Amino acid sequence: MKNKDIFIGIIVGLIANVFGLIFAIQIFGSSDDYMKVIKDAIANDFFGKLVAMGALLNLGAFFVFIKKRQDNRAMGVLIITVIVMLITFGFKFLS
Repeated sequence: MKNKDIFIGIIVGLIANVFGLIFAIQIFGSSDDYMKVIKDAIANDFFGKLVAMGALLNLGAFFVFIKKRQDNRAMGVLIITVIVMLITFGFKFLS
């Protein structure tokens, strides 16, 4: 049961992060083509910022799970948030 709840939290975290990234692209992007905005973001070194803003929706999912006392699902969201943080640092320091 514990592993299933952590996996559900990871899936919710990924979905929240994708929707957050799409939302950030809609707000800060200069085109309706998502791939063009992502390529421009990578070329101009602000892709990490878009991903970090996308991860803000994970905050809401995390606190919903904490409020419902579903700690293992909150742990899954936290795991995916840390992975996104590491990827963001990778883009920042390796490019």
